[in-house]
Amino acid sequence: MINDIIGYFQKSGSDYLSLLWGHISISLLSLLIAMAIAIPLGIMVYRSKIASVIAERGFGLLRIVPSLAVLIILIPIMGTGVLPSVTALTILAIPAILINTIQAFRNLSPAMLEAADGMGMSKTQSFFRVKLPLAFPLMFAGIRTAAIEIIASATLASYIGAGGLGDLIFTGLSLMRTSLLIIGGGSVAILSLLTGLILDLIYKRITRYQRA
Repeated sequence: MINDIIGYFQKSGSDYLSLLWGHISISLLSLLIAMAIAIPLGIMVYRSKIASVIAERGFGLLRIVPSLAVLIILIPIMGTGVLPSVTALTILAIPAILINTIQAFRNLSPAMLEAADGMGMSKTQSFFRVKLPLAFPLMFAGIRTAAIEIIASATLASYIGAGGLGDLIFTGLSLMRTSLLIIGGGSVAILSLLTGLILDLIYKRITRYQRA
């Protein structure tokens, strides 16, 4: 088994790097699009209880829909390839970011907001200097969760020809080659762990003022 794994990297190292980069690029693009949709939407609706509940429950329902089912639904509409894969992964990522954003702004400390008003801050100053920093930890937790879910689910992208590490897994299943399954599955697991670690480091660097 070990010899088979070593042999794969010796013969197909460049192909592996291409699959790895494809997996990372699809995941990153999906995450950025989800953030661009979910964060502004969460900020827009958090003040309205009705709107926030509708948004939370509506997008929350998407979390129970399997990613493969979303891909299959999108194939007749978008065909195969990267576009439907990114769309499905974006749909998967939006709920975690949106719900955390709504909760983060809804649960801001009233005392801190009153202090900002007492200092004569404008709405814009209060948002960027007080609200956003206070809401950031919970928002970032949603982004971290979404990123890891995307990386794990992006393996299904190869099912419709979008590439990525899923190619190794599906090839291993079809050819009954355990070495490819280990390489593909292990790479996704390691990539998820590294992503979590990198995001934790980013979070600590951004919030280092809280520990000063």
